[in-house]
Amino acid sequence: MTDDFVLRDFSRDHHALALNTATLGHNVEGQGAGWSSEQVIDACAERGFGAIAWWRREIGDRAFEIGERVRAAGLEVCGLCRSPFLVGPLAPPSRQKILDDFKASIDMAEALGASCLTIVVGGVIENSHSQRDSLSHVAQLVADMAPYAQKAGVKLALEPLNPVYGGNRSCLVTVRDAVDLCNRIDHPIVAIAVDVYHVWWDLQLGASLLDAGAERIAGYHLCDWLADTTDVLLDRGMMGDGVADLKHLRSQVEATGYDGYCEVEIFSANNWWKRDPAEILDVCVERFRTVC
Repeated sequence: MTDDFVLRDFSRDHHALALNTATLGHNVEGQGAGWSSEQVIDACAERGFGAIAWWRREIGDRAFEIGERVRAAGLEVCGLCRSPFLVGPLAPPSRQKILDDFKASIDMAEALGASCLTIVVGGVIENSHSQRDSLSHVAQLVADMAPYAQKAGVKLALEPLNPVYGGNRSCLVTVRDAVDLCNRIDHPIVAIAVDVYHVWWDLQLGASLLDAGAERIAGYHLCDWLADTTDVLLDRGMMGDGVADLKHLRSQVEATGYDGYCEVEIFSANNWWKRDPAEILDVCVERFRTVC
């Protein structure tokens, strides 16, 4: 913990607030209100957001154009979601296809001017029954791509997911394991992303984050875990609607010296994605200033 650590006060200044466009449904085809990138940028700028994180499916071949528009509005591009799955049943069918798509995602992040590319590593390798071996494969693939990402100026942010996703989406399920993976890869461009949805339950979180240090935390993602969630993928809560201790979680992140953006990322097919985007953004600001 840094000697002068004081939890940031967002009640009057919410410039550290960032939007992940998944909060508007933009990560899934046919979801949300269908706002254009320009509408998202303008609405975030009007409300005092500091940054936006985008999804590859909405960027297409407009990465440079969208990145320039973001910066012209006075915001930053804090991230791009995401790399391909690297292992497991949802990964591309060959190592070469994985590497090709990995490079394409880094190229898009560079063109956007995104500070980091989120990596969701994929589930346990089929028929291996080995989380350990699966993580070893992840480590090798990320290590192989790290020099390419470094040349592009894009951090690679390993995001551990809640253990419920271990079988198909992420064999990386704790911050402790993510820090260990960073240490194994041992490259300055490789860091971690910390998401409330995936870590709120982890009583070892604070110690793991201190071991990581601020320089290895590439992003902090906000949402909430609903006590009666109906879908572990698409029923995240708005901050303050669930059971996560949001201020305590943020205090553990900021105790490392982290002073970056807090990125709202809410998958909510049957609630928030059905609302007007302007309402969603207004609620994000209000909850950030009061409960986060």
